[in-house]
Amino acid sequence: MSSQVTATEFQQSPAIRSAVLGAAGYSGVELCALIARNPYFELCYAYASAGRQPEPLSALYPRFSQQLDIMVQPWTDAEINAIAGKVDVAFLALPHEASEEVAPKLMAAGIVVVDLSGAFRLKNPALYPQYYGYAHQQPALLETAVYSLMEWLDKPLPQLISVPGCYPTACSLALLPLLNAGLVADDCIPVINATSGVSGAGRKAALNTSFCEVGLNAYGFFKHRHRPEIEQNLGRKVVFTPHLGNFKRGILATSVVTLKAGVSSEQVTAAFNDAYANKPLVRLLGRSPNVADVEGLPYCDIFWQQDGEQVVVVSAIDNLLKGAAAQAMQAANVKFAKPETAGLFQGAHHG
Repeated sequence: MSSQVTATEFQQSPAIRSAVLGAAGYSGVELCALIARNPYFELCYAYASAGRQPEPLSALYPRFSQQLDIMVQPWTDAEINAIAGKVDVAFLALPHEASEEVAPKLMAAGIVVVDLSGAFRLKNPALYPQYYGYAHQQPALLETAVYSLMEWLDKPLPQLISVPGCYPTACSLALLPLLNAGLVADDCIPVINATSGVSGAGRKAALNTSFCEVGLNAYGFFKHRHRPEIEQNLGRKVVFTPHLGNFKRGILATSVVTLKAGVSSEQVTAAFNDAYANKPLVRLLGRSPNVADVEGLPYCDIFWQQDGEQVVVVSAIDNLLKGAAAQAMQAANVKFAKPETAGLFQGAHHG
């Protein structure tokens, strides 16, 4: 798809008016930056939690000084009436329960909702008390929301778009080519170890994510909320163990599967090449990925190594971009029939 922007196109098609709720958080500010540099979108409103004083986004994040000086306003539901008719899409970078509460109100005002929380990712509402710690109040919306793992999207995007989690994005992009090609043994339970940078825990201060406390540790054994999301994507049980590493941003996931007897290396290579031949944000590498090579970029880098019936697939993403804001922007671009990668790269736009 061409992404050349012409003057005629701009005249014919006004910018998609956008609001970001949760703009003060790490994913929220990344979204603001992507929207601001997307020629098809306009960042009209930025909100943070109620009770805060209004302040410029660049005061919260000085690196955006003279680039993102939009005022971040405190959010209350009264704002819905203020923005109705003035906003086409709202991006929600909010806690799960807050997203679940505000999404239907925004939708009732005719606004497309792109939700970055886990509020609408799982199709089975019974899983929410177990993995999210609360009972889901909007089970009907779980049915209608479309999960936007963009490289595997197989249906139109509706008014409510649920952006995948960071770990599930890295793990699912790594394993879906093999599973969809029917190459994985029927009784195989994938074993996934994934390490995230500390930004995955959010911006709020906490002792266990403070600089001097973080080394490298595993957590969330069998109980992490991304486990059922990965299982939903892959259509089978997994053993998923997340780790916290002492770096700012990025996820490195190592996924191990057993293949069916007789599967050749050519079949494995073909599965990845066929899956991602026309997917501009997946890079298939000839070496093991490094989180440093995806930091600040919207890519998922993938590498695999086969030994007989065993395959190790390594994937790397920026948890705040391909794992959050960039995938949300990618989904919004597609929803509004704009070039898929618009706004995702500094300078020149990729098609």
